[in-house]
Amino acid sequence: MKRILTASLFGLSLATSGLAYAEPVKIGVITTLSGGGAGLGIDMRDAFQLAIKQSGNKDIELVVEDDAQKPELAVQIAEKMIQGDKVDLMTGIIWSNLAMAVVPNTVAQDVIYLSPNAGPSALAGANCNANYFNVAYQNDNFHEGMGEYANKDYKNTFILAPNYPAGKDALTGFKRYYKGALSGEVYTQVGQTDYAAEIAQIRASGADSVYFFLPGGMGIAFMKQYAQSGVGIPVMGPAFSFDQDVLPAVGDAALGVKNAASWSPDLDNEASKAFVQAFKAEYNRLPSVYAAQSWDTANLIVSALGKASVKDKDAFRAALKAADFKSVRGDFTFNNNQHPIQNIYVREVVKDGDVLTNKIIATAFEKHKDAYAEQCGL
Repeated sequence: MKRILTASLFGLSLATSGLAYAEPVKIGVITTLSGGGAGLGIDMRDAFQLAIKQSGNKDIELVVEDDAQKPELAVQIAEKMIQGDKVDLMTGIIWSNLAMAVVPNTVAQDVIYLSPNAGPSALAGANCNANYFNVAYQNDNFHEGMGEYANKDYKNTFILAPNYPAGKDALTGFKRYYKGALSGEVYTQVGQTDYAAEIAQIRASGADSVYFFLPGGMGIAFMKQYAQSGVGIPVMGPAFSFDQDVLPAVGDAALGVKNAASWSPDLDNEASKAFVQAFKAEYNRLPSVYAAQSWDTANLIVSALGKASVKDKDAFRAALKAADFKSVRGDFTFNNNQHPIQNIYVREVVKDGDVLTNKIIATAFEKHKDAYAEQCGL
C-alpha cells in the first residue's frame, strides 16, 4: 500500500478559494500502475496528486494501490480500503470491467465513488446510484462523436474493439450515429498484442475506413502492426487510441489520424492552459485525456469539500452535483444520472516540434448527453 499525505506550500488552486470544512478526509485510489495499462493509471494518479497538492488542502490523505488490471485484485483492495482504511471516498479505476467489479458493492456500502475514466453503460441508466459520480464521460460518448464525424468522409467502415464492457459500449456508440455500412465488426481479446488475423480481415473486407478502440498497449501494438502491414486504409478512433500515453510509442504512423475527445491540450480556456503548464512543469510530459479527467475529478472533490462535510452524505453529494469548479473542459455540468454534459471534439494527430500531440479540428457535439440518462431515476 502506498499512502500519500498531500500538502502544498503554495496556494495555486483551480477548484476552490477556501475550505469551509477543515477535517481529515481519506480518499482511496485504485488504479492500474503495472502491466500493459500502467501508463493510463500513472497519468491518472499523477494528475490527481498534483491537483490535490495545488489545492493547498492539507487534510486530504490519499491511499493509492495498484490493481494490476485484475478485477479480482481490485475487489480485494476496495474491501480493504472500505473496511480497514475507512476511506471516505473512492476513485481511480481506469478499466470498465474493473469498475463493474468494484463500484456496485462500493456504493452499496454508502461510499461515494467518483470515476475519473471508466463509464460503463450498466452504471449510467436504470442502475445509476446516488453515490456514483462519473466525472469523465459515459463510455459511448467519444465513439458517438467519431461516428457522427465519420459520416463526412466514409461509407463502409470496419470496426473493432476489445471484448469487455467498454469495448462493447464503444462500438455501440459509434454505430448509434454512423449512417454508413459496416464491412466488419470484430471483438478482440483484452490485452491482445498480435493483430495479424484482424489486419488480414480488414485487408480483405473492402472497407474504406477503420474505426478501432484499443486503449493502452493494445492500441500501440495494433497501430505498429497496421503501419507495417501496408494496408493503407484510413483509421479513426477515440482519444484513447491516439492520446499522449500512446503516441510516443506509435510514432509518425499516427500523424493525421482523427480521434474524438472531450478535451485536448490545445483547448482554449484558462483552466486547461494552467493544467497543461502545471503538469508539464511537474512531470516533464504532456498530459493525456486520462490526466485531464483525473485533474477534474480531484478539483471537483476539493470544491465539494469547501462546501460540505464529507461525513454529511446528502450535503456532500449535493456539493458534488453542483460541480462548482473550473473544469479543464470549460463548461461542465452533471446530467440527472451524474454523468457529464459536455462538448465532444474531433482532434487530429499533429507534430508540435518533435512531439506528437493532438489539435482540435471540429466539434462533433455541443453539450452532449449520454443515451442512458433517461433510464436513471435520480
